[in-house]
Amino acid sequence: MAAASSQAGTAFTRFWNHPAGPKTIHFWAPAMKWGLVIAGLSDLQRPVEKLSVTQTVALAATGVIWSRYSLVIKPKNWSLFGVNMFVGATGIYQLSRIWRYRQDMKNKPVTATAHKVAEDTKLAAEAAKDAVKGSH
Repeated sequence: MAAASSQAGTAFTRFWNHPAGPKTIHFWAPAMKWGLVIAGLSDLQRPVEKLSVTQTVALAATGVIWSRYSLVIKPKNWSLFGVNMFVGATGIYQLSRIWRYRQDMKNKPVTATAHKVAEDTKLAAEAAKDAVKGSH
């Protein structure tokens, strides 16, 4: 039993004193970045038409770029690599959802409802312009 607790103590001590351990930013930055992964996973429930392409591209690119960087820096930061792989993967998956949705929209015929919405939007824009002109 004493040998097991001795091994655990040394394993914890090695972890604690590691160059990318909890006493350094190399540990805490990736730990906090998991929030981006959680946000990306929660966006899987969001309707595709509400997703931001620019934000999703930024997250995917950040994940891919920092994944590479995390293996080049000294010390190699495997936790940073892991979190960035997840950030990149969720971004790429969301981009694929957006692309498939837009392809489906291209292939669907324009319906009478879509024409009505476009007409209502045009009328609302004209009414707003008239209201602005009338206030001057």
